[in-house]
Formats: sequence, structure tokens, C-alpha cells
Amino acid sequence: MFLPQHHQSCRASRLASAGLSAILVLALCGCQTTGGTEDITGALGEKADARRPGDSRRDVETYRERFQANPNDAKAALQYGKALRDNRQRSQAVAVLEQATISHPGDKALLAGYGRALADNGNFQQAFDVLSRAHTPEDPDWRILSAQGAVLDQLGRYDEARQYYASALKIVPDEPTVLSNLGLSYALSKDLPKAEETLRRAYGRAGADARVRANLGLVIGLQGRLAEAEGIVKADLPAEEAAANVAYLRQLLSRKQKQRADADQAR
Repeated sequence: MFLPQHHQSCRASRLASAGLSAILVLALCGCQTTGGTEDITGALGEKADARRPGDSRRDVETYRERFQANPNDAKAALQYGKALRDNRQRSQAVAVLEQATISHPGDKALLAGYGRALADNGNFQQAFDVLSRAHTPEDPDWRILSAQGAVLDQLGRYDEARQYYASALKIVPDEPTVLSNLGLSYALSKDLPKAEETLRRAYGRAGADARVRANLGLVIGLQGRLAEAEGIVKADLPAEEAAANVAYLRQLLSRKQKQRADADQAR
């Protein structure tokens, strides 16, 4: 570990939240079956959220009041569910959105939110099934196609996942969030050169957000080019956030090295 104390690690992670989406943990551990907001949210087509934990808690309180005032309001349920997800109250988000979809079975936005909540909670197959109901072949939603691909990646079904990314890219060619997910798919299947190539395409597109930068930095770092990776994750950022991003990247790469050493020892 490059961050010796727990509170330093947590602080760095919070500071780096806008720049180093924690979906990167998946690319490091190669795990397709463990869930959690950190593992999946970054791939589901939503913007990275740089708010502090206190902001998320306040949102939960605000939207809880609105939801409790009118539990049958689909919009209030969706907002409350998202606030719970942002605050890492995953099982609660699933419960709220599941009930809302029972009351509003045809609401595509609710189904999409419910599918994302299930993915956050590690219920990947169920998430895929719900997301499949959130749009139709006649009216496809590229964000949901990309989210379905991300869920399939968690299940280790990489070839199928890439078919969904390809479908999304037919609708929005060179969309950086989809390319970023595709790059992570290659990283998860240990094709790091292809992952880097794809993430560089994403990084070069207008509208590429901080997650794309983070994912590219990680993949480059995994290939042993740490200085180049650090330059990417800290570029054009305030000094404190840049330092936090570099520290977090080193932490993740250190974890990967330890996993490799443990695997070699086990063999």
C-alpha cells in the first residue's frame, strides 16, 4: 500500500472520486461476480459524482421526505433511489425501486434505475434482465445498451458484452463513455493493448469525462508505464486532487501486484 493509514486512504479516495472511478477495482482484481457501487456504477452511463459524502446524505433526507409524502410518485421514487445509490445504501435503493416498478411496470426510467441499483448490489443477472425491459429493439437506448454490456462484463461474458457496446456505438459513434466501457471489457479479459487502444480513442473524444482519463491511466499503469499513467490521471487538475489521484492509482496498482504475487505463490 502506498497510503499507510486507513483515514489517509479514504480521504484520497474521496478527493479522487471525480477522477478515478472505483470501477477500476474490477479491472485490477478481474472479478466478475462481486458487486457494489464501487465496482459497477462507473460503467453504467452516469456521470461521475464529485460530491462529498455529506451532500449524498442530505440528498437522501431530502428525497426521502418527498417520497414518503407521495410513495406512488414515480419521479420521487426514482430520485430517492438514486440518492440512496449515491450514498451507497444499495439494498435500500433496490427495495425502493423494486416496489416502484411493481406500481409502475411500464415506466422505462424506473426500470433503468432499478436495473442499475441491482447491478450496484451485485445482482448482475437480474440487473441484465431488468435493463432488457427498460427499452425495446424498436426504440433502443444506447445508455442502457452500454449498461447491459457492463453487467455482462461482470458476469465474465465479454464477447456478448461487446455486442451490446457495438450496438450502442451504432447509435452514438465514438461516444466516449461507451468506448471507455469497451476498453474496460478488454482490460477485464486481460487484453491490455486493445484496452489501451480503445481507451485512447475515448480519451481523444470531446466530452470524455474524468472516468475515461482514470481508466486509461490504470490500463497504462498495468502495463508497467507508471510515470505515463500518473501524468494522465493528474493532468490539468488542482494540485491536491492530482496528488490524490496519483496516490489512489498507486494504491490500486500495488493491490494488483500483490494479487499477482499471491496467485503465483498459490500455483
